[in-house]
Amino acid sequence: MTHKKLKTILITVSALSTFAIASPVFAAKGDQGVDLSHYQTSTAEFGQASDKFAIIQLGGYYDGYFSPQSTYATQVASTIAQGKRAHTYIFADFSSNTEADSMLNYYLPKVQTPKGSIVALDVESGNPNTTSVKYALAKIKAAGYTPVLYGYKSFLTAHLDLASIAKTYPLWLAEYPNYDVTTSPNYNYFPSYDNIDIFQFTSTYKAGGLDGDIDLTGITDNGYKGTTTASTGGTAVKTTTSTPAVKAGQQANNTPKSSITVGDTVKVNFSASKWSTGESIPSWVKGKSYKVLQVSGNNVLLAGISSWISKSNVEILLTTSSAAKISAPSSTGYYTVRSGDTLSGIADKYGTSYQALATLNGIKSPYIIIPGEKLKVSGSVSSSSASYYKVASGDTLSAIASKYGTSVSKLVSLNGLKNANYIYVGENLKIK
Repeated sequence: MTHKKLKTILITVSALSTFAIASPVFAAKGDQGVDLSHYQTSTAEFGQASDKFAIIQLGGYYDGYFSPQSTYATQVASTIAQGKRAHTYIFADFSSNTEADSMLNYYLPKVQTPKGSIVALDVESGNPNTTSVKYALAKIKAAGYTPVLYGYKSFLTAHLDLASIAKTYPLWLAEYPNYDVTTSPNYNYFPSYDNIDIFQFTSTYKAGGLDGDIDLTGITDNGYKGTTTASTGGTAVKTTTSTPAVKAGQQANNTPKSSITVGDTVKVNFSASKWSTGESIPSWVKGKSYKVLQVSGNNVLLAGISSWISKSNVEILLTTSSAAKISAPSSTGYYTVRSGDTLSGIADKYGTSYQALATLNGIKSPYIIIPGEKLKVSGSVSSSSASYYKVASGDTLSAIASKYGTSVSKLVSLNGLKNANYIYVGENLKIK
């Protein structure tokens, strides 16, 4: 460790030690939060009641292959419904300006967090280069969002002129010593570098796994300070973002608990202690989302829970009416194609492969689909066992790759894995 790096850590830790007594202007500095993907539930999940933000995966781009996240919109909505700040990230495996255009022309119109909010590029695989990464970050900024580069310091410095990028764009770096449950940063493993705004300090923020992050500068306030001023053609204009996910989150946030009804999605508060029967609520129940099955007076019965709970001990994440505003898979066995859809994106929503959907619907390469077309998403032809693999005890990514004749790097890319050494039992891995 160089003297300069040690100085960076000491300055950062010293700054963090003042957060508790700092002016409210700097309230976001030191806030902790999470980053979410389809590995979490369809509504936002947090590690602690004190968490203030979530950075949510919109999708992935893997060297020309799109993989939208079906959980994105509902995770954004439920983050906002809990009074927390929602931001966006894209898993980005690209190596040219042309690919950057393809990726961002597809994903930027689908961003459902406010203008000014973070849109981060998760660059941790493939062969990225400095020119195209700078180009992509500039394109995000021009669209009115806060561009951030995420990754592991070792990978980024090996492939990019990170010092040059960090002069213009904020970094979100990950580093942690192990996979023990960790609820606060260990600065002995801080990946010292210039312009680090967010530090991902664990991938096991709580039992079962969840990424934990800390905001070092207040950057997660961006997009949540009112109207954003952007520049269009050299002229300053005021812009705002109003999307189905944001509207649904705001509606849920404004719905009084007395109005909770069957079908709503709620979260059991971290502060809840007892069921309506007087029995203690176990910790594993808290912070997770549940559908409301029955309502009786001031109590509700939740899906998967056999005890009634008081309405005062839950938070509304999505109302049945607000959820209807958000694009969701059809339950009838058919999906109506909309502008911007891809076969792979639809397949991802239904836990299958684009090859299986193509076979089911008689679609030939190059897999052209037309807005308004109805596609079968279930039927006699389903995804083959070779498309997904369920991780068993003792499995390693290299052993799975060898079994299916592929590579570890390909599995990492296909599944948006942040660490090739961390897979968990029961996880469904895409293998082709």
